[in-house]
Amino acid sequence: MDLRGLTVMCDYFIVMEAETVIQVRAVTEAIIEALQQNNVTYRRREGWDDGLWVLLDYGDVIVHVFRKEEREYYDIERLWGDAPRLTFEQLAQMAAQPN
Repeated sequence: MDLRGLTVMCDYFIVMEAETVIQVRAVTEAIIEALQQNNVTYRRREGWDDGLWVLLDYGDVIVHVFRKEEREYYDIERLWGDAPRLTFEQLAQMAAQPN
């Protein structure tokens, strides 16, 4: 979700889900490892112990990895209904563009 102009906390939310706590943690670990390979580290990680909703704060980008039930319950897409939705391909194109 593109939050630019809607909040000062970050520019983007990336929201995804997994079926189980193990999968939530596996997805989270894969994200952390992939970004660390590019010298990008998170500022803060929340929710790891429960594994129901893990939040990775990368400053301008906040990644939410939900277990399916928690994503449906919290429905943050509805809470940020004014935010335009971006596809992964759109984000990749934006990231590839020089500043």
